[in-house]
Amino acid sequence: MKSVVLAEKPSVARDIARVLGCSQNKNGYMENNRYIVTWALGHLVTNADPEQYDVKYKTWDLNVLPILPDHMKTVVIGKTRKQFNTVKAQIERNDVNEIIIATDAGREGELVARLIIEKCKGNKPVKRLWISSVTDRAIKDGFQRLKDGKAYQGLYDAAMARSEADWIVGINATRALTTKYDAQLSTGRVQTPTLQMVKLRQDEINAFKPRNYYGITTTVKGTKFTWQSGGQVFDEAKVDQLLNELNSEQGYVVSVETVEKKKYPELLYDLTSLQQDAYKRYQYSAKETLSTMQNLYESHKLVTYPRTDANYLSEDMVPTLKDRVAALGGTVYRQTVVQLLKSPVKGSTHFINDAKVSDHHAIVPTEVRANAAELSLRERHIYELIAERFLSVLMKPYRYTVQTVTIQVGKTQFTAKHEQAVDLGFKALYEPLTETAALSFKQGEVIDQLKLTKTTGETTPPPYFNEGTLLKAMENPSAIFKLDKAQKATLKETGGIGTVATRADIIEKLYHLNAIENRDGRLRVTNKGKQLLELAPDALKSPDLTADWEYKLTQIEKGKYNKRQFIEEMRTFTKTLIADIKASEDKFKHDNLTSTECPTCGKFMLEVKTRNGKMLVCQDPTCKTKKNVQRQTNARCPNCKKKLTLHGTGKKAMYSCSCGFRETQEAMDKRFKSNKTGKVSKGEMKKYMKQDEPVNNPFADALKGLKL
Repeated sequence: MKSVVLAEKPSVARDIARVLGCSQNKNGYMENNRYIVTWALGHLVTNADPEQYDVKYKTWDLNVLPILPDHMKTVVIGKTRKQFNTVKAQIERNDVNEIIIATDAGREGELVARLIIEKCKGNKPVKRLWISSVTDRAIKDGFQRLKDGKAYQGLYDAAMARSEADWIVGINATRALTTKYDAQLSTGRVQTPTLQMVKLRQDEINAFKPRNYYGITTTVKGTKFTWQSGGQVFDEAKVDQLLNELNSEQGYVVSVETVEKKKYPELLYDLTSLQQDAYKRYQYSAKETLSTMQNLYESHKLVTYPRTDANYLSEDMVPTLKDRVAALGGTVYRQTVVQLLKSPVKGSTHFINDAKVSDHHAIVPTEVRANAAELSLRERHIYELIAERFLSVLMKPYRYTVQTVTIQVGKTQFTAKHEQAVDLGFKALYEPLTETAALSFKQGEVIDQLKLTKTTGETTPPPYFNEGTLLKAMENPSAIFKLDKAQKATLKETGGIGTVATRADIIEKLYHLNAIENRDGRLRVTNKGKQLLELAPDALKSPDLTADWEYKLTQIEKGKYNKRQFIEEMRTFTKTLIADIKASEDKFKHDNLTSTECPTCGKFMLEVKTRNGKMLVCQDPTCKTKKNVQRQTNARCPNCKKKLTLHGTGKKAMYSCSCGFRETQEAMDKRFKSNKTGKVSKGEMKKYMKQDEPVNNPFADALKGLKL
């Protein structure tokens, strides 16, 4: 008898099949005398659309809402039905007596597999492959310790509860807002509080009024001393009076203290902290970082499972540390690797803690040696970030001395601090050792001819969110919202709003909805975003609500909360939600209406901003027509090397640059002429014009899966 191994993607299936020795390549699966390895293509089965319950739901109508099916249905996705039929045929084979789930080891991966299995006959025993990397070694070890599928029933229940709840709330709220206000609107349990956070920060900045504050400094032997005022002083007259009093006073050194300190490296990366650093260092979006991580994990096999919220490794990984370090010998950290391998590579409580590892450990390199030539620039950047953090926790702490000198002038004290490195430790990864001399002061030393200077500063508003800091705020929204102790405790326990796996998609959805925009790295709420928050029910703006949901989903996963009870709560919540929207007397006003008529329905079109430029979309929610206006490309200006903006389509389309350079598509084609026929090589132009993000309807994600 044989076992069917169900992977999530073809690439992972091929790796598993190779390790298991499945050399017979069939149509949609691989096989040997013991295993049949097949794959999904992401989800092959999904929740049914509203019209699949009743044809009356095909038309979006506020009067028929809420849509609350007695029993939720799942259907096979039409586009990938062929592969579903292949998987189903293998599972139902008479010579198969076991199913091994080998999809991603997480909530969504479990859902992918279980929905497929439920559509198959036979009720065959299920086992689970639970691994955090797809290297040959990890796959072999994983098959040696397969888990009983029953152990993951709670994970599946939580995944299904999340899926059904999002369907019930999301579809009803989106349809209600869209039909009520005749505009393409969407709201959700995570995206709406996230949008609210951006607006609250923006409001705080707009309301901010700067204030001048004052201080006093003096310079002695080239060292700057600062008045210890105990905080910012806004009373200039008080500072002026003190300055007059002290100008006639003599100073003397009352203390010279030197303390040695240690600084330990940051914790290992989880996905959110990695996304934050990738934005800070390279301005990569959260989505770009996650996508790159998936490539490094699945295709290159260089890093462990990316969708993790843990910053620690488990004790059983300690024996693998040496091989993981050795694999980094071909990176820019080769010298550090050589030094570390001269001694036994050991674990420490700073990064090894079984109690702080649940489903997946922190993101670290695998034992596979990287070939830099095979990595894109972005892949290399992300891989080196992970390698850097991993090596840092294996190195000694940074040791340094802090010398504090205090000068007394009258009854007022001034201090100067000087930091001097003793041993760079892990900081050697980032900076060279520089020799600095200690401050040359002695206790009791008299300081004559002090020159005191008044300083002036101005308070500054908090910074706008960027994608990195917004991710951090989603992880800790209690720093933005006014919440009580119980709410803060819930948010802390659940890890904020959203999950490490979904936060990047939430930010992308807000972009596509034209609810937020990015101006020079600063996130701002658009007028549409502001109106959406005004129209959305108050309950959906609260981070406490989604945190409560995440808490209950976690409890369902642990078998401590009933899935049906959770779904009933969502149904009740949705009824209240729709009633509030129906009763509202608010209005929605398009501020981006143009005079361009939609070529499909004749209504005026809206101009919306996308991540890469502008486009026109029909104002009618039931019309999907869109037209490109302008977008930023990856084509570079031959003068200043900045990215060019494309206006229009066809040969007369125009490329422009902020430096003044302009060129038509036709002229560019000639400039990049690469063969005797006078035509541009398709491969060259594809590479030249390749976009990181496709030009999408900005509302596509909000309305995804909803048949209009």
